[in-house]
Amino acid sequence: MSEAHPVDTRLPFARQLAFGIQHVLIMYTGCITVPLVFGAAAGLDRATIALLISADLLVAGIITLVQSLGVGKLAGARLPIVCGATFVGLNPMILIAEEYGLDAVYGSMLIGGVVGVALAWPFARVVRFFPPLVTGTVLTVVGVSLIGVAGGLIIGTDPKSASFASPSAIGLAAVVVLIAVGFVCLGRGVWSQLGVLIALIVGIVIALPMGLITTAGVGTADWIGIPQPFHFGSPQFPVTAVVAMSIVMAVVFAESTASMLAISEITGKPLSRGDLARGLVGDGLSGVLGGVFTAFVDTIFNQNVGAVSTTRVFSRYVTAVSGAILVVLGLVPRIGEVVAVIPEPVVGGVGLVLFATVAVVGVTTLLKADLTDRVNATVAATAIGIGLLPVFTKGMFDKFPTSAQILLDSGVTLGAATAFLLNLVFNHTRLGTLARSTTTTPPPTPLPTTPKPAVATT
Repeated sequence: MSEAHPVDTRLPFARQLAFGIQHVLIMYTGCITVPLVFGAAAGLDRATIALLISADLLVAGIITLVQSLGVGKLAGARLPIVCGATFVGLNPMILIAEEYGLDAVYGSMLIGGVVGVALAWPFARVVRFFPPLVTGTVLTVVGVSLIGVAGGLIIGTDPKSASFASPSAIGLAAVVVLIAVGFVCLGRGVWSQLGVLIALIVGIVIALPMGLITTAGVGTADWIGIPQPFHFGSPQFPVTAVVAMSIVMAVVFAESTASMLAISEITGKPLSRGDLARGLVGDGLSGVLGGVFTAFVDTIFNQNVGAVSTTRVFSRYVTAVSGAILVVLGLVPRIGEVVAVIPEPVVGGVGLVLFATVAVVGVTTLLKADLTDRVNATVAATAIGIGLLPVFTKGMFDKFPTSAQILLDSGVTLGAATAFLLNLVFNHTRLGTLARSTTTTPPPTPLPTTPKPAVATT
């Protein structure tokens, strides 16, 4: 009888629990940042943001369990994977909320998830059309475009407010950033991995005497409860919003594919096309569940991929424990209520680090492409430029139909579409061969040389 692969090996319960808790701590800050940022940008009250946090943790836990343990031959990569809310969908969701309302945000997410489930197997066959050139470009655009959102949390969004751009708020955010950088760069082992979470906690402690935390109303939520399906009413399905969230799903697929391939390489567990497709079905399910329970689309957290590599603990049952912990946290509304009181400058400081990290991950991914090739470099440059246009040129598409603005004002959709199409044209058609053939020039003809006369010897 052959010995089980380390991925499929169960550890003693105490070790599984300890490593499972560590995985949760590593991803927790990034996971809750998405509902905190979205809730603030959408102008939601604290109680509603608390509901989003609980739903976010619940769905993240369910999808982590699906990816770790699998659901028959239907879903789950059966790898040590921890999932959480992706930043890729943040900007499109904010734009959809502003234009159509929250019922359209979650209706379009639901349909985007259904599209994802339907396209998971075909996508596994055409993943070659989403190389690092495309995914790296999109992640770079995502990270850079969200920095402005973090800035809005730090200084506020109303220039007429007395607290707008308060030096104390900016100083608090700066301290949070410095603490995060200090722990991540100077810390060792788990202290480095938990650097952002530590910065968040210290920021909360500092904000208390500053009067930035209001605890009125905290403690009214139930200890145990299930997020209410369709909390914002019957879902709506505007076509452009559905298209935008479907593009988000495609980007998440590409990102998750890279993460699954990395996990496969780290653990030595081969990743078949079926495993990849079932892993992508898990991503699609996160969109379906997110749309129903007002949560968010999930992706594989690269921080946890790094933790697997660092600890060399490959068991998928460890991450299954992490999923179970997240489910429990999601079923305790009081936790979401407490997290929702975190002041915006603290969230903005943490968000600044996390969003910039996404951009750096994008740049790192781009380095895997051959950017010495002028065609690839031009594809990346053009897609990044177009993707960031609506970010730096506010109002650029205001005279376009309102339905089109959801797509055009989103750097994610513009950058993803541009990168995908240009890569398709120049790396998968004869135009790419033609373009590259024009870059070569014949070498100069060497001058003829006269042979030296033989030297006589005596």
